[in-house]
Amino acid sequence: MNEPHVATIDLGSNSFHMAIARYQGDSLRIVDRLKEQVRLAEGLDERLQLSKEAMARGLACLRVFGERLRGFTAGQVRVAGTFTLREASNAGDFLHQASQALGFPIDIISGNEEARLIYQGVAHTQHTQGKVLVIDIGGGSTELIIGQGFDCKLVSSHGMGCVSFTRQYFADGHLNEQQFIQASDAAHYLLAPVLSSYISAGWDQVLGCSGTIKTLLEMCSAITGEQCIDFPGLLYIRAQLIAAGHIDQVAINGLSEDRKPLIAAGLSILLGLFQGLNLDNMAFSDGALREGLLYTTFGRQNHSSVQSHTLQTLSHQYGVDTQQAERVRSTALELFAQLHQSWQLDGAFAELLAGAALFHEIGLHVNFTGIHRHSAYILRHSDLPGFNLEQQKTLAALVRFHRKALKLSELEPLAALPEAQLWRLVRILRLAVALNRRRQDKALPVLLVELAEQDSLRLQLPAPWCEHNRMLLTTLQREQEYQAKVGWQLELVKL
Repeated sequence: MNEPHVATIDLGSNSFHMAIARYQGDSLRIVDRLKEQVRLAEGLDERLQLSKEAMARGLACLRVFGERLRGFTAGQVRVAGTFTLREASNAGDFLHQASQALGFPIDIISGNEEARLIYQGVAHTQHTQGKVLVIDIGGGSTELIIGQGFDCKLVSSHGMGCVSFTRQYFADGHLNEQQFIQASDAAHYLLAPVLSSYISAGWDQVLGCSGTIKTLLEMCSAITGEQCIDFPGLLYIRAQLIAAGHIDQVAINGLSEDRKPLIAAGLSILLGLFQGLNLDNMAFSDGALREGLLYTTFGRQNHSSVQSHTLQTLSHQYGVDTQQAERVRSTALELFAQLHQSWQLDGAFAELLAGAALFHEIGLHVNFTGIHRHSAYILRHSDLPGFNLEQQKTLAALVRFHRKALKLSELEPLAALPEAQLWRLVRILRLAVALNRRRQDKALPVLLVELAEQDSLRLQLPAPWCEHNRMLLTTLQREQEYQAKVGWQLELVKL
């Protein structure tokens, strides 16, 4: 890349973090960090609605971040939203305002993608040996990862964090033994389904990251003088908190005022992890999600290579007919090349179209009946490293409508792609699928497609080819009828 500086922003449930780095040869060196405690998850109510106050705090922070990023281009910045923005039913309202306040688009990433990025942040900034267990306790979720080198072996994300556990177990500020037991037991219970797989995988080193674990490290260090967190130290801290009786009365070395309100919840979650995973101690890593975003987006292991590997793995896992997938992809991109200027579709749309073409038949893993629905479900709900949630939703929408009747009312709203643009990609994909129904190479003539009046398409086909390919012509005429029923005009012209 030619840009001298790049930036990533982590929109966490408790704090927003920004890291700015510059290229030094082939590596990245962080030159600036900004952090603001926004307490976004604090504004999430029982109906999963973000409050206006929480949104206002977030927008104010992003305006400040936006000032720091003046002069940066979209290609130099990546922004990721995490647990609270995954959960909030009105996240779309916030994201629209947030991207305007910041000046850059925002991705919402899945929990497993967040875990993978956290691990990359640790692996690129910390010396590790053998297999490493990484633990990140955030404001809304907790991530567990086992990895080796730069490869993740096991990832999971769990909906428990300092903000949610504070609200659930320590809302009134009182601190007693029964509250800590309930909170730690709850953490252990929520982690129970994955604990055996982590213990079976094993590890040689344990590293924690995030502000909560850093605070607990500083508190333990003040007690023991060692730069690690151990189980006796955590129990001693718990005893001190209980003795204080109320969070306002707590005064412990290493605990800052801004961390006090959430420390009991964070401690309880970590105690549940220590007990469930039989941990003795853990060290700390400064690298986390924002560093992972930096290195996977802008470093040697770039984002597109992660996506490419994901698509290859998915294809193998579900036994996709790769030859047919490639035929449809090639045709779709040929049509796209002729229409993208008229329809104002950029290269990012071509990548989504190509991905949908490659996996439109992934639903055959279930059965042929309802293949488009099966394909959509698999792409929407699979764990796809390198893809954010909006990209998954878009891929799922494209394959959902690649054949049969067009039930437009079933489209799930998309924040990142205007509906008109999606339907244009759907029309291209449907044509590519219809044209390749024979599932044979070199079965198609040179294709000419153009945009006529009022968004109607005109597909030109050689008359001799039509005469010798009556089945495909019938398929195209049936497609013409499907599109006509929703007001889309497809004109078939024999030359």
